[in-house]
Amino acid sequence: MKFFTSMLSIGLLVFAANSATAAPQGETATQTAQGPVTLYPIQHASFVLEWNGQTIYVDPTQGAGAYAGLGTADIVLLTHAHGDHLDRATLGGLDLRRALVVMPQSVADEIGDDYGYAQTIMDNGETVHTDAGVGIHAMPMYNLPPSEDAYHPKGWGNGYVLTLADKRIYISGDTEGIDEMRALEDIDVAFVCMNLPYTMGVEQAADAVADFAPAVVYPYHYRGQDTAVFRDRLAEADVATDVRLRDWYARLIQSGDKQ
Repeated sequence: MKFFTSMLSIGLLVFAANSATAAPQGETATQTAQGPVTLYPIQHASFVLEWNGQTIYVDPTQGAGAYAGLGTADIVLLTHAHGDHLDRATLGGLDLRRALVVMPQSVADEIGDDYGYAQTIMDNGETVHTDAGVGIHAMPMYNLPPSEDAYHPKGWGNGYVLTLADKRIYISGDTEGIDEMRALEDIDVAFVCMNLPYTMGVEQAADAVADFAPAVVYPYHYRGQDTAVFRDRLAEADVATDVRLRDWYARLIQSGDKQ
C-alpha cells in the first residue's frame, strides 16, 4: 500500500509538472487588415498576442516554461509592479534579446534596464509606435476613489490600447471602472480585470464595459469571481458585445502573489 501511495504521489507530481508546461492553446481574438490576432492565455493576468509576425507578451509570469512553444517576444507590456504582473524570474528565463519592454516608471524603478534590448517608459496618456507597425497607448489604471494608499494609485501603473492595423485592443491592467475606460471608443477587443478587493467586482466591470461596448471582451484577472454574472449583466443591458469566457486558471501557479 505504501508503494501504491508513493507511485500515486509521483504520478500526481508528473501530471502537475506537465500541466504547468503544456503549450498554451491559441484562438483568434480578431481579424485585422493585416491578418489575425491570435490570443494565448497563460494564467490570471498573463497572456500572449501574435499578429503579423509580432509576438507581444503581456505581464509574463508563471515561469519561462509556461511560454514553451510560443514565439520569441518582440514586445513585452508590463502594467505595474505587483507580483502577479511583474515576475523577475520569468523575465530572466525568457529570450528577450529582441524585445522592446514597455513599462510605467514604477516598474522601471524595480527592474531598470535589465531585460530586453530596449526599454520604453510610458506615462498615462502617452503613445508610441514601433517600426513593425504596433501602436501602443498607455491608459490610466487605478482604484476608486483615487488615493495614494490604494492598491493601485492613479498614475502608478498602465493599462494599454494597442493599434494593430485597423483594430484596437484594450488591456485594462488592474483598475476599476474609471472614466477613462468608460470613454474609450472603437475598441475591437478588450481584456478587462475583475477581482475583489484588488480591482472591481463583476457588476462594476459589466457596467463599465457597457459604456464603451467593445466588439469582444475577455474577462481576465478574475480569480474568485463568477464571470457568468458579468456576461449576464451585459446581456441584461442589451450590449452587443461578444463576451468570451475562458478558463484562465487551468494552468498551475508557479510564481507571483494573488492580486
